[in-house]
Amino acid sequence: MPLALILSSFVAASRIGGAAQQFVLAAHKIDPVLVPTVMIGRNPAKGSQGQVTPADLFARMLADIEADALFGMVDLVITGHFSSAEQVEIAAGVLTRIKTASERAPVVIVDPILGDAPKGLYVRPEVAEGVARQLVPLADWITPNLWELGHLARREIGDAASAVAAARTLGPPVLITSAPALADEIGVICVEPDAATLFAHARLPRAPNGTGDLVTASFGAGLIEGMTPLAAAERAARAASEAVLACQAWNAPELPIVALGERLVRPTAALRIERL
Repeated sequence: MPLALILSSFVAASRIGGAAQQFVLAAHKIDPVLVPTVMIGRNPAKGSQGQVTPADLFARMLADIEADALFGMVDLVITGHFSSAEQVEIAAGVLTRIKTASERAPVVIVDPILGDAPKGLYVRPEVAEGVARQLVPLADWITPNLWELGHLARREIGDAASAVAAARTLGPPVLITSAPALADEIGVICVEPDAATLFAHARLPRAPNGTGDLVTASFGAGLIEGMTPLAAAERAARAASEAVLACQAWNAPELPIVALGERLVRPTAALRIERL
């Protein structure tokens, strides 16, 4: 069974962060190992205050996983939310050791969870700087939202073309979430070294949090299943649309990841696909 290591948040009652990604990966029959950077009861947007994982505990948990020789078995690593610069530094060391220990050429995806529009940065500035300086260079792919892309590239982004141009300044290939499309659409842009493709779907009036986390996990699953990045991005975009449509139909307060099950693995939601 493929193995994935997730370094991100654990939110007990909301389908966001690493806890949500566990369920997405499990639907793809990928065994997830989550090392939480923070533990929260519900979505922090609702005012919940959790407990940041102390850096020494974060390091000890990872050392225990390494002691069980799991670093050599990892197929996929996803990094997401970090609460301190010390956690980022520890994560960078872990990524380096996994790349050395594993015989499976693990895929490393850095989801730079830094902020969003209109609020802007919602992690400490030193965390954002550490992610950009220490983790992005170690990534095989990065999966920023549009605001995070602009922050990392240090430029304004107004349309799909400027998003692609910004992505090409970052080094690793990029999967952009919450990407600009037509006025009534939202999308995902897959930016590879020699091509860029937009996968757009209808923008619904009410969408729950967590679609970016879902896209990252679905995309990573596709890569270690042997899909091309383009095919993995297309499926991830369809899966996000499928989940949001189901959320609306079922009046669900959170993304119904577990209930969707196989529909996440073989989503059929409609997309508009455009080469950029």
